[in-house]
Amino acid sequence: MSEKSPTGPRSENPLIDRVRAARSAASAPTLQHPDVASWRTATPDDIDAIHDLTVQVDRVDHPTWTTPRQDIADTFDLPHIDQSRDTIVAFGADGRPVAFGSAFLHPSRDGALTVHLSGAVVPDLWRRGIGTQVFGWQVARALEQLAEAAETPGAAEWTAEITVFAEETNVGHQRLAEGRGFTPQRWFATMLRDMGDAVPDVAPSESVRAAGIAVVPFTHDRDDDMRLARNDAFRDHWGSLPSQPASWAKFIGGEFFRPDLSRLAVDADGAIVAFCLASVNEDDWETLGATNSYIDLIGVVRSHRRQGLAPLVVSQSLRAIAEAGLEKAVLDVDTASPTGADALYVGLGFTATERSVALVRAL
Repeated sequence: MSEKSPTGPRSENPLIDRVRAARSAASAPTLQHPDVASWRTATPDDIDAIHDLTVQVDRVDHPTWTTPRQDIADTFDLPHIDQSRDTIVAFGADGRPVAFGSAFLHPSRDGALTVHLSGAVVPDLWRRGIGTQVFGWQVARALEQLAEAAETPGAAEWTAEITVFAEETNVGHQRLAEGRGFTPQRWFATMLRDMGDAVPDVAPSESVRAAGIAVVPFTHDRDDDMRLARNDAFRDHWGSLPSQPASWAKFIGGEFFRPDLSRLAVDADGAIVAFCLASVNEDDWETLGATNSYIDLIGVVRSHRRQGLAPLVVSQSLRAIAEAGLEKAVLDVDTASPTGADALYVGLGFTATERSVALVRAL
């Protein structure tokens, strides 16, 4: 017979018990606010409204870059997201969308379950309690997703967490999360480089030359090889989960990815051992005030670390960005990365600007 617990019969799955306890302790979202006339879950017809809300908040939180519309649209196509359950939209009495909130469970089932929260409230209605309503709904939906996923065979010993990112300057967002049991775990910095400055000449190390490693432009025949190299390189990075084929295809086949600006280091057998992948979103040019390329991913597979491959591939990608006539290079870095990435980028001429914080609620 199962042992009784305050939240019902204790199961043989500790993860289920922890999620049940969290759901029992959470207050049910009311979704009532004088500035909101109606609430409903999202449909594809809401893509532009959600994007517009996001851009309005972008202009306040981080005015140097803007979320692409395609990033929103992609979430309506990915098989692991059900927008009719995973996103809520709030509308004012005049019919305009005033807020949205999403809770997306990462599709990986590799010993960890992670739900990422994102949302926005129109800035002219900040600090009126709408965000509290939305965030309460998001947490409740996240716990519901974790409860469903905890039933996966073998999940008993898995970890589970809910994560939300907030700009360092948006103290209200951070306090809202902390009030729901989230704690700051990691800080990330946006770094910029003026491409008018000469790119350092990074020569391959002796071990790299001896191994016959070469730096080559990215080509799409390596799409899935690149996904697997990315997963290996990021296995020990904080918060990273294995990239899945569907979401990877969206990124690598998207309108912003630039193979001509991206570089791979390949060994004598052609295996990818390091990479620097870059994209260009022209919508960011106006907000930043300069043409630029964003460096999405930089990594070295674990078997080839500490050979100088990261500065080698990044410098080659930076040369391509400079030759394309772009004025800035931009990237984001975990300031506590185990690879010491922030110091590497400073050495390549990047300067930190904005910062964001990841807040996590572990179950």
